[in-house]
Amino acid sequence: MKRVETHDLESTSNYRMVDAPVPVPDTDEVLIRVACCGVGYVDALESLGRYQVKPPLPHVPGQEISGEVVAVGECVAGFSPGDRVITQVHGGFAELVVAPSTSVSQIPGNMDFVQAAGFKINHVTALHALRDRANLKPGETLLVIGAAGGVGCAAIQVGKCLGASVIAVASSAEKRAFAQRAGADHVIDSTAGDFRDQVKELCNQRGPNVVFDPVCGTLFEPAFRSLTWGGRHLVIGFAGGPIPALRANLPLLKGASLVGVDVRQFGLYEVEQSEACLRQLLGWVAEGKLSPPIGKVFEFNEYAAALDYVLTGKGVGKTVIHVSSR
Repeated sequence: MKRVETHDLESTSNYRMVDAPVPVPDTDEVLIRVACCGVGYVDALESLGRYQVKPPLPHVPGQEISGEVVAVGECVAGFSPGDRVITQVHGGFAELVVAPSTSVSQIPGNMDFVQAAGFKINHVTALHALRDRANLKPGETLLVIGAAGGVGCAAIQVGKCLGASVIAVASSAEKRAFAQRAGADHVIDSTAGDFRDQVKELCNQRGPNVVFDPVCGTLFEPAFRSLTWGGRHLVIGFAGGPIPALRANLPLLKGASLVGVDVRQFGLYEVEQSEACLRQLLGWVAEGKLSPPIGKVFEFNEYAAALDYVLTGKGVGKTVIHVSSR
């Protein structure tokens, strides 16, 4: 089988497609033929050794895949060859992967492989953040920064499923249009000089109840200052670059909370809750309440271009590599 790997994390040009042995599933594992693999900002950082934890070498990028079950271990129940599934793995840039059966989920019939490959991480992040960490209630207002990105778009759709009114913030007309197609009620240009005034007007001269912030860039403090009394500002990530600071008197004056969201540790320490989040989300897909829009799709041999692309911040939705049509 083919897979993409490197022994040198200095550049995406160091990655090569190589022949590798076909993996054999253990007794509790599932062998999956990869149809598509999601490519996120963290994947790109990790591929260059710039993430907080450097991967062991040789490194095979990719951690979120969709595909078809090829074989199952002798102790695996509930999966059969031909099942359409998603899972998280180490090394998704490959034609075949193995994964523990407990990490594998079947996908609804109305969800294609491209949608599925970019689904789990972003949408579990959004649901955990908005429901568990922010306690977003029906009728509240949600402000999503970086709304056209993969996790921002997920927050729009999950916010709507939870009954919120959603204001999407994005930097270009194309991105704002994408956010509206994803379900946002209103959009704001992130570069607007009157950003806070626009937010206030859309919130009936109050402010949003929740800010969902995967960027934590120049709008970090203005967005926090825009919160209504008792608001919650969710720190999702730092795609904006340098990590900002917030003066301690601001949460006091607003009666507001700055809340961290780490979906990786959520999956480690709250396993049952994480699995329940995914079941809920897939249920919404099956019911037609949630349909993730598709971002840019690259072919398997364009792996380096895909990694470079997600670092530019120009994309909308979740970037995906199409690995196999079988």
